[in-house]
Amino acid sequence: MSTQTVLYDIPGPKARARNWLYSVLFVLVLALVLYYIYVGFDEKNQWAGALWEPFVKGSTWTEFILPGLLNTLKAAALSIVIALPIGALLGIGRLSEHKWIRVPVGAVVEFFRAIPVLLLMVFAAAFYAFYTDIDAEIRPLFAAVTGLVLYNGSVMAEVFRAGILSLPKGQGEAASALGMRKTQIMMTVLLPQAVTLMLPALVSQLVVILKDTALAGQLTIGFNELIRSTGPLTGLYGNTIPTLIIVAIIFIVLNLVLSWFASWLENKLARRKKAPKGAKPVHDAPASVVDATDFNTGRSL
Repeated sequence: MSTQTVLYDIPGPKARARNWLYSVLFVLVLALVLYYIYVGFDEKNQWAGALWEPFVKGSTWTEFILPGLLNTLKAAALSIVIALPIGALLGIGRLSEHKWIRVPVGAVVEFFRAIPVLLLMVFAAAFYAFYTDIDAEIRPLFAAVTGLVLYNGSVMAEVFRAGILSLPKGQGEAASALGMRKTQIMMTVLLPQAVTLMLPALVSQLVVILKDTALAGQLTIGFNELIRSTGPLTGLYGNTIPTLIIVAIIFIVLNLVLSWFASWLENKLARRKKAPKGAKPVHDAPASVVDATDFNTGRSL
């Protein structure tokens, strides 16, 4: 009988050899695709040094790339800060025992989760333009943040709800037996534990928020995010592919930093749950049972 893990059987020698073969074939196919792309760009002179020279100049970064990057980070940070508590409230609302809370909250979540982010941004931009006195210079930022918050807040609501429901029922029942109110149980017992379980899914959604800021650069919204701010470079130097490669690298680095921070936070939360060194285990059994003596052997049970 083969040794088993939680999800699958550990592969045997033939399965490992087959997996290695598939991996090698995949790497070869990927290398061929990358080579084909490289040759195609080379035929169009996209690797010429003159197209990459603008990125060596400091003015290119200070006038085009960095302002757009700051706007991207600003929109993403505001969206994350607003969407996280909204998602938590909506997720808790969907778990309410009161139907007059649970049903409307569920309708809101399903409605905004079903609409594409770009449409939400466009509707938000039109709303701010026709029904508010917000200055035209910051209106695109408001539209971008509104669309990102409405969509991602709804998605995070489902993440929070699933994380809370994944906890054992005994957690809430034990807290209730101690006389804690439902709000206390949710805020001090269930939600803190669920956050650790939800962290990978939440980080994935934060990465989505960061990437979706690029949608706000559309003409109808006009937010000067990273991709839009580098548009003039392609017009001045005709280096569309190099510019997009630089932008892609910047996004990859930002997402790697975000993922690293999430891993660090997850490890820190996991260490907090561990018992301190030297702590004695607490027995669940009654003292009369723990201290009982086996009279046949004379040893404690």
